[in-house]
Amino acid sequence: MKLKVMWITLLSVVLLIACGKPEYKSYDDYPVYEGTDLELTYTPQASSFRVWSPAADQVKLFLYDDGLDGPAVQVENMKRSEKGTWKLKLDGDLKGKFYTFQVKVGEKWMAETPGMWVKAVGVNGKRAAIIDMNETNPEGWELDRRPPFENPTDAVIYEVHMRDFSISPTSGMKHKGKFLAFTEKGTKNAAGQATGIDHLKELGVTHVHLLPSYDYASIDETKLEENKYNWGYDPLNYNVPEGGYSTDPYDPATRIREFKQMVQALHQAGIRVIMDVVYNHTFTGEDSHLNLLVPGYFYRFNADLTWSNASGCGNETASERPMMRKFIVESVLHWVNEYKVDGFRFDLMGIHDVETMNQVRAALDKVDPSILVYGEGWTAAGSPLPEEQRAVKVNTLKMDGIAVFSDDIRDVLKGNWTNSIPGFVAGTDSLEGALKFAIVGGVEHPQVDASQAVHTKMHYVNHPTQVINYASCHDDMCLVDKLRSRLPEGATEQEVKRFSKLAQTVVFTSQGIPFIYAGEELYRDKKGVNNTYQSPDSINKIYWDQKSTHLDVFEYYRDLIRLRREHPAFRLTTSEMVQQHLKFLDTSATPNVVAYTLNGNVNGDTWRDILVILNGNRKPVKVSIPKNEWDLVAHDGVINLQGMGIVKDTVLMVAPSSASILKK
Repeated sequence: MKLKVMWITLLSVVLLIACGKPEYKSYDDYPVYEGTDLELTYTPQASSFRVWSPAADQVKLFLYDDGLDGPAVQVENMKRSEKGTWKLKLDGDLKGKFYTFQVKVGEKWMAETPGMWVKAVGVNGKRAAIIDMNETNPEGWELDRRPPFENPTDAVIYEVHMRDFSISPTSGMKHKGKFLAFTEKGTKNAAGQATGIDHLKELGVTHVHLLPSYDYASIDETKLEENKYNWGYDPLNYNVPEGGYSTDPYDPATRIREFKQMVQALHQAGIRVIMDVVYNHTFTGEDSHLNLLVPGYFYRFNADLTWSNASGCGNETASERPMMRKFIVESVLHWVNEYKVDGFRFDLMGIHDVETMNQVRAALDKVDPSILVYGEGWTAAGSPLPEEQRAVKVNTLKMDGIAVFSDDIRDVLKGNWTNSIPGFVAGTDSLEGALKFAIVGGVEHPQVDASQAVHTKMHYVNHPTQVINYASCHDDMCLVDKLRSRLPEGATEQEVKRFSKLAQTVVFTSQGIPFIYAGEELYRDKKGVNNTYQSPDSINKIYWDQKSTHLDVFEYYRDLIRLRREHPAFRLTTSEMVQQHLKFLDTSATPNVVAYTLNGNVNGDTWRDILVILNGNRKPVKVSIPKNEWDLVAHDGVINLQGMGIVKDTVLMVAPSSASILKK
């Protein structure tokens, strides 16, 4: 009997090999392809195609003359190859052609797809393009270098949407809503003040964080005259720039070249570039380029076989599967190596697993350890991935070199988005403990009770380099709108301005990495709309003339950034430095006040001692301070690093809703 069973098993294996169709019991059995030649390898002599689709029964390649319309000019069957791949080589120079793959699983032919590793596409991203990537490099590209940068806490991050930045008639920029807007120098608003890239240099930011600028699905690139707006969190092709931001979406090389020109111009201005990446879901599930290649493999499913939806967008990717992990790692490396991108912000990073994020960090470290990686340490809904494996805030301790957004500092400053309670800056009582937790950057500190934090209730990072401090971002209401919506009784618009300055003072003087939303330095609002992902330009655009009408706000932001950049005491890199050199004063006699010192020329600072006092009260308060000959450098909504007078008294009157900063 045993011999008979062995014979039948052996016969099955022989037949399986003869037929060439492997059988897999689960996705875990799918082979992992380690090669780096997936999709297309182009030379003028030949083009080689390789696609990973282990469960396929047949794979075809379609060749086209046009990137959008017209019939295929050639159809070829691909051959099964190693590790679940299919390959085909076509002789001759195919540059200028377009192609798609089509996979047959069982008796079903899937729709055509350009593949998921695709790096150049035609208009609307439906067909892949055969180009010579070397021909997309702008003049001088080989000489481009990342601006000098050492520690993550040295960063000042400016989050901006491509269209918001330049679309206003008062922006002074010609290439409105395009990558090339970032290359324009000498642009001015109506009052003759700097806008665009010159404004960014004047402000002093170190990194521009671009909202999704890969090829996303919701904008029809053949109808750009319709001026449709979207943030871009609907991925179509991860490794290709968005065509709507180029001057010619029909030409596959144009979007690539112009993205590089943008990076090059920002680098020349001393500014690094961060990409917002959305590997956690795709625009559609069943019809995505991922699913059309390998149905089901790249996604998570619930026990009842419905699509899991931790993204809130209908699906979630399965980063723990080897080929999805490989794709994410190779994708970020592509943006670094081909486009010289300097950092990545991971949307809903909590959907990804810790191991994948650590592999991303390790791969980038081999290229340049100064490349930033940070993300949202949460999900939008539940996921089949166990909590202990998720790249969420509480697991940041397992992810050295990766930072998470601090919703703790955001919500202690201005209140949580789910309720109507104002935050510390608008006078809410009993938030001093939560504010202290935010100030130390989420690390352990002998004077901080982590249980008083707004959300996390525990220290969740190893070092302050792992925390992104912010008051607002593109999500939810921007800072001014949020403050106006939570106004305490009797508060005036002038008080709102005070609240906003105080909020950013906390962000820029706290330990961690500061992050601001574009236009906050111009007192930007979005007319109270809290989710502007497809609102018109009238809501989303930056009104550059506000630089004139709210010049005091701009100057305060500029000087706050200068304060931080010139004084490394605000940029500590280890928890030990924070614990040893940051000491809170006892301000318990005065509610709504937090004060602390940074002592001993910490981190090589030229100032021996620094005193920061934060007054969340809507009235002036007297605060007892250490006896010293203090030099006042910030007071009552004004900053002057040259000094504003000597303070010898042991009591200082701090203005309402503001910060006072003193140095020795």
